[in-house]
Amino acid sequence: MNTILVVEDAPNERLGLCRLLERSGYSVKAAEDGVAALRQIERENFDLLLVDVWMPKMSGLELLSRLPSEHRPKVLVLTGDDTAETLLGALRENAYQCITKPFDPKQLVQLIRTVLESPKLADEVQVLSADPHWVELRIRCDQQTVQRIQDFLRQLESDLPTEVRQSVELAFHELLMNAVEWGGHMNRDSKVQITFLRTDRLLLYRIADPGPGFKPSQLEHAAVGHDPDDPCAHSEVRKEKGMRPGGFGILMAQSLVDELVYNEALNEVVLLKYLHEPEASPKTHSQVPCGSTSVGNQNPEHR
Repeated sequence: MNTILVVEDAPNERLGLCRLLERSGYSVKAAEDGVAALRQIERENFDLLLVDVWMPKMSGLELLSRLPSEHRPKVLVLTGDDTAETLLGALRENAYQCITKPFDPKQLVQLIRTVLESPKLADEVQVLSADPHWVELRIRCDQQTVQRIQDFLRQLESDLPTEVRQSVELAFHELLMNAVEWGGHMNRDSKVQITFLRTDRLLLYRIADPGPGFKPSQLEHAAVGHDPDDPCAHSEVRKEKGMRPGGFGILMAQSLVDELVYNEALNEVVLLKYLHEPEASPKTHSQVPCGSTSVGNQNPEHR
């Protein structure tokens, strides 16, 4: 039976969480602040901590910074403070995820199951910069880590219009999954580097994968590798190769953001989304001509 420590200063919330987790089949202990939690962690091992942020004596983020490296439990941060500083502080201290209060109890229990079942890896996410305007991360190449990072970055964009947020999220997910799967080959010893920049005017994501890139001639099974006037020409190629229907990944990403730019080696990509219309709309890099080398390091299955 997994053992969970609930660290929450509000008595009613602490009691409610303990009862919820006990009904879900977990062994549960509780602490009213970070100091009391550290004492308990010194005495026994826990599989997971549920930690509030703002508590007397010691904040939740300070508690995370003082956790022992040996037998360190996994952490979920529960907080009503969804500022970028708190979210990035939790990520820097290797919290698995931040959940903003109030939360859905069923979704919380499901997330706890996911966290407890996930492998425990050192340096799964390395935070190189945690400035709210410049976030830089190095992550392991696996799908679960991709989901973790997307959840954190999604919260950093929570104040944006829904349409903008969803567009960037879909394009970023497509590009990041391709980098992890095809650049890193889902090898957890390989790393993808992500940079997220936000200004008053734009959002910028840069994704650099560890792969060597690829040749544009390999894109015959993708829509972007054919005449733009015949976007479905690649379907016959995919059918002949026994590939599933698809191949529209790059075109989809291009349609969702304002600019999509790739480096010469085709293993790095930058996407731009303008929050305010620039004086002259660029759009110069978002249209990839047939045979162009500016197509980026994309998943052949998704293109």
